[in-house]
Amino acid sequence: MATKKQSEFVLDVEHTKTRPPRLFKVLLLNDDFTPMDFVVIVLQKFFSLDREQATRVMLQVHREGRGVCGVFPKDIAATKVEQVSAFARQHQHPLACVMEEN
Repeated sequence: MATKKQSEFVLDVEHTKTRPPRLFKVLLLNDDFTPMDFVVIVLQKFFSLDREQATRVMLQVHREGRGVCGVFPKDIAATKVEQVSAFARQHQHPLACVMEEN
């Protein structure tokens, strides 16, 4: 039987650099119908903000037309958008929640 040299069994090692996942901002958009208190509840419930932080974001939404709730990887951001949208619909509010690339 012929024997093979050990060097014939060496695999080429491929070096790949992993990049962190792309991040997306989750935003609430202002409307003329959703109560401010409801927006604060949403921010506390879905984004774990304390009352003071939630009030600041709610005021940003009210004054500037939109406010950043948080920055997340794409799948988490999409889940948050769906959860907030479903919660708003369930409570009959037109609150819009969207995501955009950071």
